[in-house]
This record gives sequence, C-alpha cells and structure tokens, in this order.
Amino acid sequence: MNYNTQNEKIKSITEKTLVVGIDVGSEVHYARAFDWRNYEYSKKPLAFSNTEAGFETFKAWMDDIAEKHGKDKVIPGMEPTGHYWFNLGAFLQNAGMQPVHVNPHHVKKSKEMDDNNPNKNDRKDPKTIAALVNEGRFSYPYIPTGIYAEIRSLSNLRVQTQEELTRIKNRTARWFSIYFPEYKGVYGDLYAVSGMMVLEQAALPEEIVKLGAEGVNQIWRDAKLRAVGMKRAKTLVAAAEHSIGSKEAPEAAKIEIRSLVSDLKAYKERMDSLMALIEKKLEEIPYIDKLLAIKGVGITTVSGFIAEVGDIGRFDNPKQLQKLAGYAIVESESGKHKGESHISHRGRKRLRYVLYEAAVSLIGKNAEFKEIYQSYQTRQKNPLKKMQAVIAVACKAIRVFYQILTKGVDYDGAKMLGDIRRPAEVMTA
Repeated sequence: MNYNTQNEKIKSITEKTLVVGIDVGSEVHYARAFDWRNYEYSKKPLAFSNTEAGFETFKAWMDDIAEKHGKDKVIPGMEPTGHYWFNLGAFLQNAGMQPVHVNPHHVKKSKEMDDNNPNKNDRKDPKTIAALVNEGRFSYPYIPTGIYAEIRSLSNLRVQTQEELTRIKNRTARWFSIYFPEYKGVYGDLYAVSGMMVLEQAALPEEIVKLGAEGVNQIWRDAKLRAVGMKRAKTLVAAAEHSIGSKEAPEAAKIEIRSLVSDLKAYKERMDSLMALIEKKLEEIPYIDKLLAIKGVGITTVSGFIAEVGDIGRFDNPKQLQKLAGYAIVESESGKHKGESHISHRGRKRLRYVLYEAAVSLIGKNAEFKEIYQSYQTRQKNPLKKMQAVIAVACKAIRVFYQILTKGVDYDGAKMLGDIRRPAEVMTA
C-alpha cells in the first residue's frame, strides 16, 4: 500500500464507487451509503451490532445497494475510535474491501457545514465521514498481519509490563521513605536482589535488627548470592538500628512491602520472558541483525520501531516514516510574517518516543551520530537548539533504518557523515 496524494485518492473514487460512512461504537455501529457526488442511497442509517451476525448483515446491506445501483467498488470510511474499529476493519479487509480512516478532528470541524449545528448523533456522523472520504480527506489504516502483528502485540505487552514495573517501583520507593528511609544509604539501587531477599523475611527495620548481621548474611549464603557478605549485612543492620521510620500499622506495612517485592519479582520475570520472545520473533524479519549491529541501537529500539512501523516495504520513502512519527516539519508563514518551524506531533506517539530514545542513545554511544548532533548545533547557517538537534538526529536515524531494512546494506558511519556534510563544510574541514 502506498501513501497517495489527495488528488490520487479523489481519482480512486469514480461513478462506480459506493462510499459508506460508518460511525463506530463499542457495541453498535451506524452506516450510511453515498455515491461519488454525495447522493445518498440509504433511506436511513443501518444499525448493526459488533458481532459476526452484525458484520454479515452490514456486508449484505452494502452488497445489495452496490448491486442495485451498479457499483463495483466499495470504500468504507470510519473514524479510528480507539480499538473499537479493529475487528470491523479486519472483517472488511478480509472481505476484499479497503477500509479508510478520516481524522476525528476533521469530522468535528465539518459536521456543521450541512445544518450549522454542532450536534453529534448517529445519523449525522456517517454522512460527514462519507463526505470527507469523497473529498479524498482520508488515510489508509495499516492492519499488521503475521509476524508484524505478533511483534506489535508483544511490544504492547512489553510497554504495559514496563508501566506496571514503574508503578510498583514508585510505590516501593514511597514505602521506604515512610518505613525505612535509611535503606537508601545502604543500597544505591533500591531494588537490588540482595535487599529484596532480606525484606521477604524481615520486612521492617526492627525485624532486621532482630535477625542480626549473621542472620542477614545467612539468607544470602543460602541463596548462593555473590558480591555481598558480612560487611554489607552489618551496614544494613546498623541502618535498621537507627531508623526513624514510622512504627505505626506494622502489620499493614509488612503486607504491603511483601506484596510489592512479590509483584516486582513477577513483573521482572515477565519482562525477561517477553524480551526473549520478541528477540526470537525479530529474527524472522530480514536485515534486523544489521540494525542491531549499529552501536547505540538495542533490542528495545528495534522492537519498538518494527512494532509501530510494521512492514517497512509499504513506504515509498523515509519521509513517510517521518510523517508517521509526527516529526514532519510545520512552518507558519503568512505574507511577510515567518513564524518558527516546529514538528507536527501528528502521528504515532509511541513511534515518536522510540525514535527520540534511539536518538539520545545514538548521540551518547555512536561517534558518527554524536558528530552529526554537534554539527547541527554549531553550523553557521541555521544552527539548531539542543532539543531540535536531537529531533534532527532522530530523523537521520529514520533514514538510516529505512535504507538498511529496504536494501539490506550495512551501516557505514563514514558514508553517513559524508552525505550530511555540505561541499563548503568539507572544504573548510
């Protein structure tokens, strides 16, 4: 699937095209059918349920109208309303149709054109959606299949697991601040394995004191834990002896920290399992090893990128990826006024975040990308600010990733530097 211009989208809608506007709901959807001039064929909106029977009723309704009016192509348009459109979109795609999306912002702004009324209802929205489709103001949604669907789902699970881990860590840090603030002086990492082992058996400072240095060290010896011993055990017990932590509600405090330690362990294991599975799945995608060979690019970056982009072969050029990420440059000009340019922020938020994190990592670990980052900030013409330079590096990473994944070439830092320098800059160097 190529990303077409608006003119090409309009050309795809002919006299033989049936345009169907769909207002997507959680349980019930509403549809209206129109021709290419926005003449309506449906006498009233069709309400159909979000079930197999409902989808079949909807398809039979479209087929009947198409046959009656001599249409050989159906374009169903809808708003991407959360996740409620997923099953309907997949059904339509499997039925040989290409569902399209219209921007909810456009629907909101356009619905007053017919009756000068901002009211929203199930009869009005499908008509507005169909009108936008007829004007070519739609986009083609990407519904990943096969290995790309697997990686997207696994990546989503990884992100959710990471979010839960962060919540648990924040709650654990809060618990330490209340009941054992001195713990931070013993462990730089609050979630160190040796400390968590002790807390499972002696949750409160007074219990650690009762256990003593020998008892603490014995816990580690039984677990055959290295890099800890009597010195660390004595430091922990000493901190517990002089703790100013709260002594109130000790039973509840013990239950809370043991639950947090258990949850922390469970989610860490889940994260490790997910990352191992993601890494295995990524091996099925061509040239992934070449991406991972770039210094500063890790498995989290690559899996996040593939999860959001899917099959990169569906893009004609890296600029489309830049637009998908919301990194397209938006300029503000009117007459003699020229405002400051900025990125659009229109696109996949998670892809934008993955690329930003990748840029930060590349700047810190990759000499060529670091040099590019510095050149963006120090060049004589249009030098960039810090954050702008990071975004520029993220866009450069998009182009590098695209070339590697589509052509199978190896990463060449020297060639990348040569490409980005202007002739005058090369002569100066």
